[in-house]
Amino acid sequence: MVMDYLMRGLFGFFVKAKVLSIGTKYYPTNDKEREYVDMMNYTNTMLLEIDRAHITTQNIFQNLVKEVGTENIPEGRKFIEIKSAEDRVDEYALLSNIIMGSDRYLYVEVFKRDPIIKEFVKNIRKEKGTIIEESKTEIVARLLSKNDAIRVGIELIGQGMDKDIHVRVAAGMTGAAAIERAINLNKQIGETAGVGFTKLGGEYAIVFSSKIEKLHGTPAVYDNYLFIDIIDSTKFIDENGRDKLVEVMTDIKNFIEKECKGRIEGYREGGDDLVANMPTKDAALRAGIDSAWHALNNGARLRAGIGKSRRESGERAQIADEIKVWNNSPAVVFDVADGTYAYYIPSEFTKAIMDFLMHGKSKVFFIFIFVFIATFVGWSAGFWEFGIVAILLALLYAVAT
Repeated sequence: MVMDYLMRGLFGFFVKAKVLSIGTKYYPTNDKEREYVDMMNYTNTMLLEIDRAHITTQNIFQNLVKEVGTENIPEGRKFIEIKSAEDRVDEYALLSNIIMGSDRYLYVEVFKRDPIIKEFVKNIRKEKGTIIEESKTEIVARLLSKNDAIRVGIELIGQGMDKDIHVRVAAGMTGAAAIERAINLNKQIGETAGVGFTKLGGEYAIVFSSKIEKLHGTPAVYDNYLFIDIIDSTKFIDENGRDKLVEVMTDIKNFIEKECKGRIEGYREGGDDLVANMPTKDAALRAGIDSAWHALNNGARLRAGIGKSRRESGERAQIADEIKVWNNSPAVVFDVADGTYAYYIPSEFTKAIMDFLMHGKSKVFFIFIFVFIATFVGWSAGFWEFGIVAILLALLYAVAT
């Protein structure tokens, strides 16, 4: 724990950004999660905080209105905080979203039996939702995103209020999480219409005490652009040939299109960059990190940026040029709330130093004591050369063992 803290502080000093994590503490439960966790830890991929996000209840609500759409959240609502978010970005939660995707479960409960539950099922399906379970008073469904779940939930609440039926709705990463969130909300407000959800580690709800006017808003649609560029492609071509560059970029293009459902908007064969429009931000992050790992495995270094426009994604990719210890290394730059963050993959040389420091603690301690004593004795005796000799011997020892 202490070594991890010291390592984050040391590399934060060199890259001039706060290092939130080295590798991940995420605990995998299946093969897909294990693959990501192994790669994060093997490559010592770092999560960096370039510009700190300000995570407050007010900012969370403002972002929610912006993301769901002003017309989709009617007046006469009350925004309540059940559990406050921590004022920091959690690497565990971030990686969880990247691995599991952006789809969310929606739990719907009516507080009395009524045929309206059948209408709810039809409306959820109309919004491209999948019904998982259904009873006389409850529905568990899966929606494409958290924002979709909240928007659809508010629509269902409005329908229920038109018939004087209170409806409880909650969104979660799993059906069980959504149900538990609804239970927590019920403890807070009783049998009052409302939708519960999490945002950046906090737990919140929008509650309605009066009838909702019919909503005329449409789903808020945001582009998620991914800009990818090979660092120093001229050198890579000189060392490996243009065919190798085409092979790497084609692999990345195919992965983005087939695995992440992205749409390539700017790529020519033989080029060293591309722009893709991704279905979700999580998909863009997944594509960026996977592409960086794949390129690195083939001897290429990649920089990537994620943004709401082509220009913004390109500008974020340029920020990657400023993140380095010795030379430019792969980095994926993106935003969280109003902050800027990056996944940074250190070079093999930097990684070797990190592995040595993190896994050779006793060796480091021995070398430090040896060099210190030799230098101290040498200076005391008037032979400063002892320090130089001690350093050389320590280096030989470190390499040999």
